[in-house]
Amino acid sequence: MFKKIALISIAVLLLTACSSKESDDKNIRIASHTEPMTTVIEIATKELEEKGYTVELVSVADNSAGNTALQNKEIDANFFQHVPFMEAFNKAHSANLVGVTPIYDAIIAFYGKDIKSEGEITEGMKVAIPNDVDNQARALLILQDYDLIELADGGSYSSTISDITDNRMNFEFYEVDLLTLTQAYEDVDFVFNYPTYAGKIGLFPNVDGILIENSTNHYAISLVAREDNKDSQKIKDLQEAMTSDAVREFLLNDENARTLVPSF
Repeated sequence: MFKKIALISIAVLLLTACSSKESDDKNIRIASHTEPMTTVIEIATKELEEKGYTVELVSVADNSAGNTALQNKEIDANFFQHVPFMEAFNKAHSANLVGVTPIYDAIIAFYGKDIKSEGEITEGMKVAIPNDVDNQARALLILQDYDLIELADGGSYSSTISDITDNRMNFEFYEVDLLTLTQAYEDVDFVFNYPTYAGKIGLFPNVDGILIENSTNHYAISLVAREDNKDSQKIKDLQEAMTSDAVREFLLNDENARTLVPSF
C-alpha cells in the first residue's frame, strides 16, 4: 500500500512539474519603459494571446535596470535599446544578452533652445552629448558629418570626446546621462537627443532638428534576449509578433513617421 501511494504521489508531482513548465512556456515577461516601444509590445501582445500566451509588460526605470533584469532571468526579453548599447552592457557586466531582431531606427538630431538651424551655430557654444560610449560616438559622428569637429582616424562607433583631434568651433562639451538629455536642453546651446525623449517637450527631428543624422540600421532599436533563450519557441513567437504587419502599420502612421523608420 505504501509503495502504491508513493508512486501515485510521484506521478502527481511529475504531472504538476510538467504542467508548471508548460505554463511557464506560455508566459512572456518583456521589459520596456516608454513610447513607442510599449505600444509595439501591446500590439504584439494581441497576436501572442491568440497563440495562448500571457504577456506581461514590465516597466523599468532605465536601460541598465532592464538589462540587469534580463541577465538575471527575471524577464524573458527587453525592448528599448540598440545592439551597440547592449554590447557595451555585456562587456561591462560579463553578460550574455543578444540582439534578436531590429524593429525600428529612430531619426536622431541635435536640438537648440535658441538656435533653429545649422547656420546659427557659433564658436564656443555649450553642447550636451550622452555619457555612454555608444551614444556618445553617435553624437560625435553627427558633428563630424557636419564638419564641426574632426575625430581621430575618421571616427568610429566607439569614438569619445578624447578622440576629437580638431574642435574647430571650440565647443564646450557636457556629458549627460541619456535619459536626462531632455532636461539639459534648457541649460546648453544645443543637445543630442532621441525622438522618444525630445518628443516629450514637443521637439521633432524633421521639424526642429538643427543637425540630423543620416539614418542607418546600426543603431536600430531591437528586441533583446539572452544567449540561453534566444532560440526558444516563445522568443521566436515574440519576434514574429513584433515584426508583424500590424506593428509595421503602427510604425508608419502619420505620427511615428516623423521620428522613425521600420527596420524589418
